[in-house]
Amino acid sequence: MKYNIALVPGDGIGPEIIADAVEVLEKTAEKFGHEFVFTEYAAGGNAIDKCGIPLPQETVDGCLAADSVMLGAVGGPKWDSQPNHLRPEKALLGLRKALGLYTNLRPAKIQPALADACVLRPDIAARGFDLMIVRELTGGIYFGDRGRNEAGDEAYDTEKYSVAEVERVARRAFETARKRRGHVTSVDKANVLESSRLWRETVHRLGETEYPDVKLDDMYVDNAAMQIIRDPSFFDVIVTSNMFGDILSDEASQVTGSIGLLASASLGETSRGMYEPIHGSAPDIAGTGLANPIATILSAAMMLRYSFDLSEEADYIENAVSEVLEEGWRTRDIKAPEDETWLTGSQMKDKILEHMA
Repeated sequence: MKYNIALVPGDGIGPEIIADAVEVLEKTAEKFGHEFVFTEYAAGGNAIDKCGIPLPQETVDGCLAADSVMLGAVGGPKWDSQPNHLRPEKALLGLRKALGLYTNLRPAKIQPALADACVLRPDIAARGFDLMIVRELTGGIYFGDRGRNEAGDEAYDTEKYSVAEVERVARRAFETARKRRGHVTSVDKANVLESSRLWRETVHRLGETEYPDVKLDDMYVDNAAMQIIRDPSFFDVIVTSNMFGDILSDEASQVTGSIGLLASASLGETSRGMYEPIHGSAPDIAGTGLANPIATILSAAMMLRYSFDLSEEADYIENAVSEVLEEGWRTRDIKAPEDETWLTGSQMKDKILEHMA
């Protein structure tokens, strides 16, 4: 099969980690008889430097024409003085809007070999966990009405959801659970918020009518936050609103050993998605060789799984990553015993390629 992939390397360590992921994808294509055609586009700070805006129309058009998109990272202190509408982060929001991406999938998994790097109790870390947070991405309080009164001494932000918005993200969560362990936990604050009551009602109606085979339970967001710290193995798939998902996914990222391991996917109605690591542009280590490429490589595996329906190929990449970690190889962002050998990002990528032979 032939797939056209738009590459948006972005800023900081973005170009380095995208280049590593491309090598892994090329190795996968060779192994399984596919053809991946890569086209690079500018976005973020580098696009500001080249053409004065964070998201050129050429980039939008190229991403819309592609079968899927891989993003490195955008932003950095170099562009902090830009006015709000010209900040590099506007490229990320603009691409999500242009591509119609309303759901974010954020896996959080402890690799067995990294139990010693986990901040949870040793017995919990040893047991392991593998959860997926499905976050609504384009609604809720982040996109609701906001403002201040005339005196400027009161401010408001509005949390609002429609049934249709909840249904589409809940449907993604149920479908994801069907491919995993068949358990969805809907997280809300229905004891306080009317929007959460609508959320809960809608998720339950959808579950009962369309997904009776998937176990569904509810949890208040504060209890969910505590459960992630107490024992995240309780969860399979969490589905939640934009703000709650933002907070919980960042919390979950801190119990896996390193944010350099964590991938993400943003999806919409079509098979085209945007795949990126969660760790940002890290401009302080750009060009030093210290950037861990694993999160981006695992994001590439997610692209194969969720956009191209190539599960065997995704497993091929993920298994290679696990094998390298099980052998004890580490990059500097991963807490490891002092006698471990530290690898540069490029060396870690090479180790992964060796296990894909």
